[in-house]
Amino acid sequence: MNHPPRANETTAAGNGGDFNPQEAAALLDQTTQQARRKFEPNPPLLNAFRAFVVLAAFGGLWLSVRGQHPYTGPKPWAIAITYGLVAVVIAWSAKALRRSGAGVTGPAQRARNVGLGVLLVAWVLVYVFQGALYKAGAPHDIVYGLYPATAPFIFVGLVGAANSAGREDWPLTATTLAVAIIAAVAAFGGPINSWLIMGIGLCVAMLGNAAFTFWEQRRSVVRP
Repeated sequence: MNHPPRANETTAAGNGGDFNPQEAAALLDQTTQQARRKFEPNPPLLNAFRAFVVLAAFGGLWLSVRGQHPYTGPKPWAIAITYGLVAVVIAWSAKALRRSGAGVTGPAQRARNVGLGVLLVAWVLVYVFQGALYKAGAPHDIVYGLYPATAPFIFVGLVGAANSAGREDWPLTATTLAVAIIAAVAAFGGPINSWLIMGIGLCVAMLGNAAFTFWEQRRSVVRP
């Protein structure tokens, strides 16, 4: 008497052979890696673009203050270019964040939103404090030089590192912590050279993150 094939036998036969647990685990891992690449909030191409943007922006700011004596701060043309480049980066980053957050709900979504909110508040408060420095009569080389060139990246870098560490995102933790360290070191370069040091340092940090992410993605593709 012939018995109808069981569901698992039909599936295995349809796939051309047995589907053992090792193959199932490999398929699950491959699917997970593909999903991570698709919903990566910091894809390698975006990070590489950010790297060259910060190099161009900070390089322009450095060129606009080079040779100033006394120091008065970046020229309007350099500031305008910087804001234009930042606007492009923000638009691309927002698109990547929306894509990476697709389908994420519940506690994970709330934690993500809180983390982004804290970073935004930290960034705004840094510039609020800059206004306090100006009102207190701090010299231009502080208000328009050392502080805006380095302080935002020290504070936001440390907040970002803490947030990433809480999510166990170690590559991003290392990158944001490196940003804070670079900013602290750049402050010793003075109001003029701190712009150049920040541009080069941020570019290297972001290119490093892009290279590591790309390597991880490539490794997941060739993994047996």
